[in-house]
Amino acid sequence: MGVMGKDYYDILGIKKGASEDDIKKAYRKQALRYHPDKNKSPGAEEKFKEIAEAYDVLSDPKKKDIYDRFGEEGLKGGGGGGGPTGGSGPGTYSYTFHGDPHAIFAEFFGGRNPFEQFFGARNGGMDENMDTDDPFAQFGMAGMGGHTSVVKKQQDPPVVHDLNVSLEEVLQGCTKKMKISRKRLSPDGRTTRTEEKILEVQIKKGWKEGTKITFAKEGDETPRNIPADVVFVLKDKPHPVFKRDGSDVIYTAKVSLRDALCGCTVQAPTLDGRTVTVTSTDVVQPGMKRRVSGEGLPYPKRPDRRGDLIVEYEVKFPERLSKNARDTIAQVLPRS
Repeated sequence: MGVMGKDYYDILGIKKGASEDDIKKAYRKQALRYHPDKNKSPGAEEKFKEIAEAYDVLSDPKKKDIYDRFGEEGLKGGGGGGGPTGGSGPGTYSYTFHGDPHAIFAEFFGGRNPFEQFFGARNGGMDENMDTDDPFAQFGMAGMGGHTSVVKKQQDPPVVHDLNVSLEEVLQGCTKKMKISRKRLSPDGRTTRTEEKILEVQIKKGWKEGTKITFAKEGDETPRNIPADVVFVLKDKPHPVFKRDGSDVIYTAKVSLRDALCGCTVQAPTLDGRTVTVTSTDVVQPGMKRRVSGEGLPYPKRPDRRGDLIVEYEVKFPERLSKNARDTIAQVLPRS
């Protein structure tokens, strides 16, 4: 007889006779696609519910068996005579989907909502930049145990790596590709294999040293753990010309004693390879600074605006003076 009512296989996008693993993979893909947190189109909520119901039935061998033989009608006892009413007939079985689709989703993903982790990650721009058809590829197949007894797994502590960035990279923003190697469970759920993965880290304009970028559950996986989060911590690479001070950059200009006393012009370099002219007509006092506004690094919260370039003067004193020069200076400089 033909399947009556809803076609649960079709809802999950799989063929009848699909394996348990295929059913799980299909649920995972469809539930992530239609989850109301992610899919705002009308009807997504309803579709999300249907997907949960389809998974609820097809992941349970008893329900699946009745459904495969007698369809939705037989499963829900609505058909009355949907099939032969022997001991194995559907007449004695009545299924109603009472499940909360969100609870089924949370249980499947190991009791955690991957959207919270995903959108909660500091690296807000990650999902726009992932080309894969499934932006949630980074969530391990948690909760794959179906309805087996749940052992409360502990998550390993985060694995922290330093990520060195140059001032030029912080100025422009960039993508760093980091290769990590980690253990993953084999399909048998017991043995592990080592695999390499490239994580793309989005460095946003102006990010400060110490900024953390978290990739959920990308650490080693064993039968007994929840994989650790992998965390990258931004570190500034030393720069040959500038020092960083928050969103400002500092350039040290070395000037001669003569220029310090008589007024001088400094050609100060900028981060993007230009030079700016900084003129001082006054005497350069020790520790004097001049600010060139808008030539620093972007403000992380307002990347359209930038900090300043600070020119710090360092006065070079001569090693020795001729008697002639000393006499001349002694005549013109005040004693006090």
